Formats: sequence, C-alpha cells, structure tokens
Amino acid sequence: MVFPKNYSFRFFSLDCSIGIIIALVSIPISMGYAQVAGLPAVYGLYGSLLPVIAFALLSSSPRFVFGVDAAPAALTGGILAAMGTAPESDAALSIIPVISLCVAAWLLIFFFIRADRILKFISQPVMAGFITGIGMTIILMQIPKLFNGTTTHGELMDLSVHIFTQACLHFNLPSFILGISTIIIILLCRRFFPKIPVQPLLMFLGAAAFYYFPLDSLGIKTLPAVKSGLPALSFPSLSLLFSNYEEILFPAFSIAVVILSETLLATSSTALKHEDTLKTRREILAYTAGNFLAALSSSCPVNGSVSRTAIAGQFGVKSQVMSVSAGLTMGLILMFGTGFIEWLPLPVLTAIVISALTGTLEFSFAARLRKSDKTEFLIFCSAFLAVLFFGTVWGVITGVLLSTFAFIIRQSKPSTDFLGVVSGTTGFYSLTRRGSAAVPIKGAVIYKFSGPLFYANINQFYDDITSSILKNTKTVIVDSSGITSIDTTAAQRIIMLRQKLERSKISFKMAGHVSRVNDQLRTYGARELIEQKCVRKRISGALADSGFTEPYPLQEKPSLAGGSNISAEFDWAFGTESERVKLEIAARIAEEIIHNEKVNGDRLHEMARDYASGYWNDADEDELLDMIQAKILLLDEEHGIRNKKQINSAITDLHVKLEISLLNGNRASIKRIIRKRRKRELLIRQKFPALYEKIQVQQEAYFNKIAMENPELAKMLAGIISENEF
Repeated sequence: MVFPKNYSFRFFSLDCSIGIIIALVSIPISMGYAQVAGLPAVYGLYGSLLPVIAFALLSSSPRFVFGVDAAPAALTGGILAAMGTAPESDAALSIIPVISLCVAAWLLIFFFIRADRILKFISQPVMAGFITGIGMTIILMQIPKLFNGTTTHGELMDLSVHIFTQACLHFNLPSFILGISTIIIILLCRRFFPKIPVQPLLMFLGAAAFYYFPLDSLGIKTLPAVKSGLPALSFPSLSLLFSNYEEILFPAFSIAVVILSETLLATSSTALKHEDTLKTRREILAYTAGNFLAALSSSCPVNGSVSRTAIAGQFGVKSQVMSVSAGLTMGLILMFGTGFIEWLPLPVLTAIVISALTGTLEFSFAARLRKSDKTEFLIFCSAFLAVLFFGTVWGVITGVLLSTFAFIIRQSKPSTDFLGVVSGTTGFYSLTRRGSAAVPIKGAVIYKFSGPLFYANINQFYDDITSSILKNTKTVIVDSSGITSIDTTAAQRIIMLRQKLERSKISFKMAGHVSRVNDQLRTYGARELIEQKCVRKRISGALADSGFTEPYPLQEKPSLAGGSNISAEFDWAFGTESERVKLEIAARIAEEIIHNEKVNGDRLHEMARDYASGYWNDADEDELLDMIQAKILLLDEEHGIRNKKQINSAITDLHVKLEISLLNGNRASIKRIIRKRRKRELLIRQKFPALYEKIQVQQEAYFNKIAMENPELAKMLAGIISENEF
C-alpha cells in the first residue's frame, strides 16, 4: 500500500470514513452489475470484498477505486449468452468463476510481456468510443427492468425489439415511475449536491418503503432474499475450461484487454491529476490478484471504477486505506446487513445502475473531437457503433484496428508547412495558417516537416519541396526541428533531392534537428550532407550560408493565406480564435478603465501586455486599441462614461506612439493596418451605424495627432487612403 508524504492519523481517519461511503455506494452498483454479468445480485457484494482489499495492498495508485464494474460485467454476460447459459442458473454460477480465472491468467501474461507498453497504441477516442458503446448497451439491457420486464443480451436491434416486446407484455406504470424518478433524483443531486452519497440513501429509502408499505400490491418487484455470510472460497472447475475453452478462453482475453486498457488509462489520468507516481507493472499485478480472488469468490471479473474514484476524490481521499476500509465494511454488511436486500425495489436498483452508467458515456468528449479533429471523431463513432451494432468482441477488434490505422495514417501524413517572416518581429511563421501575416522571403523556400521521416512519407516530403520551387528560388531550407528520426529510404531520397536542386543551382539545407538525426544520416549513407555543411543548427544560419541576412528581402505578394493581420505571436498562439480572444481582452480592459479615475497610455500598454499572456507585439496592441475604442464608445451609448474624454485621449496617444514606431515609413505595413481597420469599421457600420459615426470622429482626432508628430507618415496615410490602395 502506498502512502503519500506527510501522511498522518487525520488522513487515516478521513480515508476510513471515505471507504465506508464507497462501500455504501458500491452496494447497489455492484449488485446491479452482478446481474448484468448473469449472477445473483449478492455476488456483486462478494466481488467488492477480497478483490478490493487485494488491489489496495498491491496497487501503486493511492486513490483509485477497484471493484465490480460495467465493462467486464457486460462482456461476461455476453459470453454466457453466446454459450446459451441462462443468467443466475447453476451453470452460470459455475462458468463465471472460470471466466474470472482466465482473465486473471491473461493479466498475468500481460504482466510478464510488459503489455503496458502496448497501451500507447490504443488512442483515447478508441477507448472512449468502446466504453460508451458498452455503457449504452448495458443501459438498453436494463431498461425493461424499470417497468418489470426481463433483461437480455444482444446488440442494438435485438435489445430494441426486446424492449418493445417487454413493454407490450409486462409494462407496469408504478414501477416505471419509481425507476424514472430515482434516475432524475440521482442526476439532479450529482449536478447540485455532488458530495451527497445519494445512491445508498435511495436504496435504503426504497427498502424502507417496501418494508413499511404494501408496495408489492402495485406489482413492483424486489430482489430475492439472500443468506448472510462471507463468500465461500473455492477454486473454479478447470474441467469446464477444458471442455469449453474456445467459448471461454479467447473471450476472456478481450475482457483482460478491456480491464488493462480502461483501468490503466484511468489510473494514469488520476495519478497525473494528483502528481502521484504510478508503477504500471505493479498495477497489472494488482489487477491480476483482484481477478484471481474474484474467481475464488465466485464473482465476475473486476475492474477499475472511474465513477467511484471521482466520488472518493470529491471527499479528498489520500491513500488506499480507503479501499481496505471499503472492503472491510462490505464484509460486515455481508455478515450482518444483507436482510435489506429482499426489500430492495428492482426499479430503484436498476435506476441506480443506469445513473452510474451515464457517467461512462463520453458524448461530450465526442462533441469536442467533432470540433477539433474530425478523424478522431470518426474513430470514436466507429468504435462506439461497432460495439452497439456488432457486440463487444467486434468492438475490441475494431478498436485495435482503428488505433493501428490511425497511427499509420498520422505517421505517413505528418504535419507540414511553409514558413515566412513578419515585418518587425523575429522568428519564422506559417504562411498557410488562416489569418497569418507572414510573408515569404524572396528567393528562399522554408519548409517545415514534423514527424519521423521514413519510407511511407518521404514522397510527400520530396513532392512538397519540388512543387514549391519558383523561378527566383535560390535556396531550400527544411525546418527539421520536428523530425525525430530518418530511415535509409528517406536518407537516400534526400540525397537525390539535393542533387536535383543543385543541378538547378539551388542550395539545400536542413536546420534545427536533434543530433541523433545527424547520426542516422551518417549511418544510412548521407554523410555528404554533413560534410558539405547542408545541415545547420538554426534556420537563420542556413539563410546566412545562402546569402540571406536581416532584414530579409520579402516577396511583393502577401502571405499564401492572403491575411491582412500583421500580428504574429498572438496568431501563432491562438490561431483562428485570435480575433475572438482579442475582443474578449478589449472588453475586459474597457470595463476596467472606465472605473479608473486616471487612465494614461502607459497603463493601457501595461494592461494589454498582461491580458495577452506574453503572446503580444506592437501590431497586436495597435489592433487591440481599435477594439477598445469601439467598446468604449458602445458602453458610452448604453450607460454613459464620465471620463470618456480622458480615455479617448490616452488611446489616441498610445495609437500614435505605436504606429510611428511600428510603420516607420513601410508602405506595405501601412496598407495592411488600414485594410484590417477598414474591414472592422465596415462591420461596425453594418451593425451599429451611430457608433460608426463616432469612430470616424475619433479617427479624425488620431489622424490630426499623427500629422502633428510625423507629417511624412500622415502624408503617406492620406495618399494610401485617397488612392484606395488598401
């Protein structure tokens, strides 16, 4: 058992009390999942005793909760259904411990072959889609029990037909109302009172209601009575395994994979959150021991519980004393407190299980993927639908195939870009990113490649560079800072590319990569690249070798993206969200300065830099001032601002100071600033005509200030505006 530093008796008593809460919460959830697996409900309590204590003693995670959970239970029930074994029958009671034993054996094999290293190839979208599919499948299985129907196993179509059939034959309205009401109460309490262990409270209230009131006359079912006592330990029948090894051994492998991947990923996430040190092989050994003891206890396979871990975290758990306490509490319940089970309404238990399962559904994660990465969203959907329509085994297969496919695709199509410079800033920026103001260096192609360079993607590397050559190109520089390795095929193709470029009198350089790449170039026959100084540590050095020094000559045309925004750092950090973020910053600064008695240019400058988190330059600040001025005028229209004259004067002064230093007679930069400003003003004129008129007044004051302090710049501005060059 692992204890954090400075662990004290105060934490010990806290963990013991949290363990009691976890045990109480586990009662209805574990009983429900036991029924999903095909066992009588009390076997869920058996699986929450010795396996939980064994995990606590062996695990390197001080806060994670282990026990009977959804995914292994559903997979176990699926094995029984495939074998044609009736749930809760004597045959089921004999087969399920054998399944748990096989799962423990597979996990032990995983321990010896270091299977934790393979998990890096199973992506989060695959696992999230798989678990969501299992969660939805179990919810569909449980729905008939809300209205006094019977459950079954199968896929979406089978379960949908079964729900409809059971509703037609056995629908009981009081039972359904009781179940739905329980779900609503749990979800509301989870939202507004997350620290209240509402599940055991509802369970005991339901049992008390049945004990004191004749609710059975309404047709509401309860669980059968069970005898008190600890589980009788016995070794599973190996003869069953030998006679049914095809139906048990290989499906048990899929359960072991799910336990390993789901629990280890969730445990790792919890450890990272609390900065705990996790030993993955030790975790696998803990899973093995837990499932071996589940087999001896005649229980179904056991797994990590994300939902109960979250509950323990809410109460501030510090160590696995919590799990030992939970296991001992469950032992006391089995010896002295099982009498309530026969009074427990089945709809209440079912509702608690369904509510717990809603916590496993990752639809919010899928929604974020849909916005950020369409490929990973499709992977999530594929894994989810594979489980829902074809079953959990096919879900595992689909998940593994999708993970492999996604890995190969990402490696064979790495991120690439072409880079340029932004006037007045240092560094090299994307030419293709939306809103970018970077401009190509005249006569130079700077190509960025991110990822390992090998036989599957070297053609893309070669084609991207050769297709970018212009008539005036003198040098090609590869920003290789993202290249982590090169294979022999890639090394030879780079040599061929260099020779082709040199025949056209174009130099070739690679700059910024780690020294290991140079070692590989020498090993794979590309030593000449190093000997002839075709590799450099920095892009600026590679440019200097080819005769390019700052200030670099720029192409007359704007960047490939056609953007007019001259900011660089901010766009690099926030990309397509940069405009929205600037508007938010402008609104916050405007709200703050209207309440200050004294506002000046220095204070505005300081606020702009503070709010921008360091991603800022003079061009960003100049644009921000336009936004602040518009926001000030809008607030003045709505509420009236007492010190607006002082504020506008401070903004104008800072505007002039920034633009004189920023533009410095650079006609191209002036045109880009005016273009951006004009576009913003036209939008304001469409939405706020009166505000537009006030902005024009402010612009006139700004122009007059420029004319006094820098007549040449004012003359250039007037010429550009009058000729509509922007």
